[in-house]
Amino acid sequence: MSRVMHFEIQADDPLRAINFYKNVFGWTFEKWNGPMEYWLIMTGEGLGIDGGLLKRTTNIEHRGNINAYVCTIDVSDVDEYVKKITANKGMIEMPKHAIPGVGWHAYAIDTEGNLFGILKNDRNVK
Repeated sequence: MSRVMHFEIQADDPLRAINFYKNVFGWTFEKWNGPMEYWLIMTGEGLGIDGGLLKRTTNIEHRGNINAYVCTIDVSDVDEYVKKITANKGMIEMPKHAIPGVGWHAYAIDTEGNLFGILKNDRNVK
């Protein structure tokens, strides 16, 4: 079985995006010393994966901007993170809602127009 091992965030303004994710989720970023502008993202210890951030790539094979999978971030309280997201110039695309047997979920958009999810696990949600 294949598993997700890395994620990437595309950004029109990488430094603005770095500030958003630092301020909202407390992630740390380290500039990669490679042939392109790229930042490694460390999301913390335990369950989860780390990723990368780069300037948005456009016109790939004349298809336009990158479209990507939506990543969902584990949070301790959806309401608290909705406030953090909007305080840091993000937007809520789909308000908090229940996923029965899973938890509380919402979709948001970062400062670069990227959609992502937040989820508070709670198997008792009906």
